[in-house]
Amino acid sequence: MSHTQLISATMGCTLEKRGSVFVLTLTSETDEQHRLNPTLLSSLLAALTQVNSQATDASALVTTAQGRFFCNGFDFHWARAAADPQAARIRLRAMSNSLRPVLAALFSLPIPTVAAVSGHAAAAGAVLALTHDHVLMRGDRDVLYMPEVDLGITLPDYFAAVMREKVAAARDLVLAGRKVRAEEAVEMGIVRSAHDSAEGTAEAAMRLGEELAGRKWVGEAYVEVRKSLFPEVCDVLGLAPKSIVSKI
Repeated sequence: MSHTQLISATMGCTLEKRGSVFVLTLTSETDEQHRLNPTLLSSLLAALTQVNSQATDASALVTTAQGRFFCNGFDFHWARAAADPQAARIRLRAMSNSLRPVLAALFSLPIPTVAAVSGHAAAAGAVLALTHDHVLMRGDRDVLYMPEVDLGITLPDYFAAVMREKVAAARDLVLAGRKVRAEEAVEMGIVRSAHDSAEGTAEAAMRLGEELAGRKWVGEAYVEVRKSLFPEVCDVLGLAPKSIVSKI
């Protein structure tokens, strides 16, 4: 049994170290939908900053969540609580602007990243999951869902970039508002594997994280290889590639 060290516990998430694997868990004291509001987004960015500062070549990150949702997107309830429609739009724009550096931080981590999607992942929550290097998903009833076409709202530029570069079947997922279950997502190449329970998904993600951490890849090179695979996303997120001198 790997030793578990609590690194931080902030509003909306906890960060632990279990052996060689950092575990970032979305938490909630209310409806467990883990909606992305300014508080949670700030907590996520702070946690990822801690991971970046403490990571070694023998580390990996697993992101998971408590309850029946992985993440149900932006907190529209918080946006609609504004004084008027214009203020609500400003709040929505602020959340979108705050998610951008969170995704940039994920793309910039010099270690492998795994999302254990053991609950629904919708809209911004689906984008958050897909920004990880590997996605594992519970297979009994959960879905990946991009509802913007149903809601009548447009995609931020970085949402579109993630979908184009990360999802081969982006048209069905985005333009049809299709709810994709785990087995379908595996067939479509969106997620790596499907599992029969939340516990099984998290355990598989931990096994994968430990396996990837055990490869001890050079972090500086790993992050640049990731950037080279997704140049459009990185460009939109403002992540410039760096020249790496081979250590061979």
